[in-house]
Amino acid sequence: MFDIGSTELLLIVIVAIVVIGPKDLPRALYKVGQVVGKARGMARHFRTGIDAMVREVELQELEKKWAEQNKRIMAEHPPETASDDSESAAGAASAQPQLDLADTPMTPLPTSAYPGSPKNDEAA
Repeated sequence: MFDIGSTELLLIVIVAIVVIGPKDLPRALYKVGQVVGKARGMARHFRTGIDAMVREVELQELEKKWAEQNKRIMAEHPPETASDDSESAAGAASAQPQLDLADTPMTPLPTSAYPGSPKNDEAA
C-alpha cells in the first residue's frame, strides 16, 4: 500500500520519540492503531456497500436479459390453445388406462418381508 523503506521507518520512529517522548509513545501508538482500525472498518463497510450495489445492477441486467429471452422463446414456441390441450388429454387418456386405487384395500406386509425384523433374525 505505502512504499516505506526501512530508512524512512527509522526516521519516523526517531521523530516520534523526539516529538512525543518515550513515556507517551505507547499511548500514542495505541491511539494510532485505533484510528487505523476504524479507517479500515469504514473502508470495508464502504466497499461492501459498493459491492452490493454492483450485484443489484448485475441482477437487474440479468433479469432484463432473461425477460427478453423468455419473450423470444414464447414468440417462437407459442403455448398450445385450450382445444389442443383437451384433444391431447383425451388422446393420452385413451392410450393409457387410469387405475383407481381408492377402493383397493391396503394390507400390511408380513414382518418377514422387512430385513432385520425379529422373525427374520430367528429364521436365520
